[in-house]
Amino acid sequence: MKIHVVQSGDTLWRIAQNYGTSMNQIIAANGLDDPNRMVLGEALVIPNPFQQYVVQRGDTLWQIANRYGVSIQEIIAANQLTDASRLYIGQVLTIPVIYHTIQPGETLWSIANHYGTTISAIVQANQIQNPGMIHVGQRLRIPEAAKKTIEVNAYITDMGQAGANIVTPLTPSFTYVTPFSHRVNEDGSLTALNDDLIISAARNRNVSPLLVLTNFVDSKFDSDRAALVLRNADIQNTLINNVLTMIRQKGYRGLNIDFEYVYLEDRENYNNFLRKVVERLRPEGYSVSTALAPKIRADQTGLLYEAHDYAAHGEIVDFVVIMTYEWGWAGGKPWAIAPIGEIRKVLDYAVTAIPRDKIMMGAPLYGRDWKIPWVQGTFARTVGPKEAVNLAAKYGVVISYNTKDQSPFFRYTDSSHQQHEVWFEDARSMQAKYDLVKEYNLRGVSYWVLGPSFPQNWPVLHANFNIRKQ
Repeated sequence: MKIHVVQSGDTLWRIAQNYGTSMNQIIAANGLDDPNRMVLGEALVIPNPFQQYVVQRGDTLWQIANRYGVSIQEIIAANQLTDASRLYIGQVLTIPVIYHTIQPGETLWSIANHYGTTISAIVQANQIQNPGMIHVGQRLRIPEAAKKTIEVNAYITDMGQAGANIVTPLTPSFTYVTPFSHRVNEDGSLTALNDDLIISAARNRNVSPLLVLTNFVDSKFDSDRAALVLRNADIQNTLINNVLTMIRQKGYRGLNIDFEYVYLEDRENYNNFLRKVVERLRPEGYSVSTALAPKIRADQTGLLYEAHDYAAHGEIVDFVVIMTYEWGWAGGKPWAIAPIGEIRKVLDYAVTAIPRDKIMMGAPLYGRDWKIPWVQGTFARTVGPKEAVNLAAKYGVVISYNTKDQSPFFRYTDSSHQQHEVWFEDARSMQAKYDLVKEYNLRGVSYWVLGPSFPQNWPVLHANFNIRKQ
């Protein structure tokens, strides 16, 4: 996979020709609605020039995968198949394998370097007896470069059939999916959530649904609700019993606790509550994880941070989701949602307190549109990455890229002459984040939030990682 930034004079046909792939592959990878409309500065995912196969009568995925020497899961992911058992005659499948025909002057070294693999990997994949005896016109299979295997979690706020429709085609990309959220009531009971179809869609496709428990009250995190639970052993016991009952009844495979804005005096109460939860859930085979504020030091002040004890959570629970986003928050000044330098500061501290194999780095799947000049008390509108690019196209503006923050942005003036500034995510910014996951050797990545359209994220994810399934 490569990333191309649209320049003046580019056409989709020319881009496809330059990279040796097809226009249809680029359209599909980026979810382009109008192939004739591109924005200067727009980042495009360029898929590898994979083979294509037309399904014949009697074909199965196992037969096709065996024929090309790839795994069934790779074909499923490359084609975003939702039902691997159902193929139809004439269906065109992308086969994630690359072949290269040797040109004059090429060597195994130059070929390996071009594709980001090794000479030994090419030799092994093609059973070459004498690496010095290759010839022009010889066709070589190019093996995929080794990839780190990670876990991927995704939160979702859309429920019912709408939520299931979002989750289903993306299941090859997830280890966990986490419907948001079940809220704890004053008596330790849980609020209802229309999550059955999402759970079913996940479990049927080898994704583990997690029950997320929050201290949400009236659409915001409530410090007093957390205090009520964390200071009362009877409410805790009732709550844990209710959580276990719901997990069993609904088919969840674990619990994710997202208590935010917890009072400092409840810090150790929270740690002890987690110990009680783990003591009850782990023997039954259920995972326990938490969501943590993005801290840069242990004694960081502020209600969002103080009660989140990184070292204790790292010791007690199975893994943590660090919410490394929302620097560019709706009520603040225009800025990148997840500036790479700020994420790095958080990870530099996190790995000193939490085992790396327990850290899921948060990543946003959205952007924001601010009115400028920004006025205190005003709020930005949340936009999806695809919507952001469409806005730039509509108003005929160039997309810029902030290399310090590793984030695309642009400005435009609407029909009422109001100026706007938009920061969002694209293939480049997500690649920068995935590079951090590899650099810090983390457990994986956790998305907030499914829903906004961001087609190019998924090929970028799979180009970097294998996704662990439970």
